[in-house]
Amino acid sequence: MLNVATKKTKVEETKFWTRFIDENKIKKLLVRNRGLVYVFTGDGEGKTTAALGLGLRAIGHGKNVVVVQFMKGRKYVGEYQAQKLLKNYEVYQFGKEQFVDLKHPDKEDYELAKQGLEFAKQVIKKRPDVLILDEINIVVDTGLLKVDDVLGLINSIPKDMMLILTGRNVNKKIIKVADVVSYVKNIKHIFDYGVFARKSEQY
Repeated sequence: MLNVATKKTKVEETKFWTRFIDENKIKKLLVRNRGLVYVFTGDGEGKTTAALGLGLRAIGHGKNVVVVQFMKGRKYVGEYQAQKLLKNYEVYQFGKEQFVDLKHPDKEDYELAKQGLEFAKQVIKKRPDVLILDEINIVVDTGLLKVDDVLGLINSIPKDMMLILTGRNVNKKIIKVADVVSYVKNIKHIFDYGVFARKSEQY
């Protein structure tokens, strides 16, 4: 829905767009102590892909990117193998090779999720430019981590860091504190008629 200009906003007209500027919100953003938070959620394919795309863009500008993957433990996936080719890019996995039973996660799933969160906290202390927490939304939705613990991590990121959270079923509390939230909707997919995951496309 398009924002409507109010007394608090002013309008910038250009050849290409109309932009509504809320100076109060911009001032709050500038004085805030933490960095920007992006969220990619929804039932469609492309959430991790979008996050990695932002990371790649940052790498292109000489920035450091760290990816912490939850519920994933497959070292042959493209984003993990890309570490051999890219500088300033690291991927750490906290998951098993097999998929998690979302209705009945086991003890190891809980332990790996907690390890991943603690590792992410340590990464923040090293101040990478971009930190991607892949699938953390579904981790919270499944109950492997508490949303308040993730909110605590979000509020701890330094002002010059970008934090990206992916995964379906994002918690409303995370939406509230995020700066950019995008919903990826499944309209059609090759999986619908029996095609298996394809190398370099789905993994």
